Amino acid sequence: MPVSLVLTADTHVPRRARDLPAALWAAIDAADVVVHAGDWVDVALLDRFEERARRLVAVHGNNDHGALRERLPEVARAEIEGIRLAVVHETGDRTGREARCAARFPDTDLLVFGHSHIPWDTTAATGLRLLNPGSPTDRRRQPSCTYLTAVADGGVLRDVTLHPVAR
Repeated sequence: MPVSLVLTADTHVPRRARDLPAALWAAIDAADVVVHAGDWVDVALLDRFEERARRLVAVHGNNDHGALRERLPEVARAEIEGIRLAVVHETGDRTGREARCAARFPDTDLLVFGHSHIPWDTTAATGLRLLNPGSPTDRRRQPSCTYLTAVADGGVLRDVTLHPVAR
């Protein structure tokens, strides 16, 4: 049965924005699974995600401390509709990322990561798909703030869509 996913990271609420964009909250409310690749900044946002998401797979980032590090792992793993998922905040430099991540996550089909605020969608030679949803609150040098949606269906990730959002 198809499972709808929302992928986000680097939310930085309330430092970069007072709240998430309404479009992202609507997507979270509608999704079967929400994935957050770290840099929440405030545990209150984690509480809100836990209240609203049907299922949350999440990690802490380099800007997360205290209760966020106590409640969230550095690496999270889940199997979703036959897809072996791993989530981590940082993957290091873009050069060699695919090979480095394939070696670190050999039994993984999909790796969701954050940190750079730059959307990323590549596949390693091993078949590992790497996705970074960007940031919904801090676009840095990107044209817009972003998040991703996708569908997990029978071991296949399909309909991967990058959504630009107004802040």
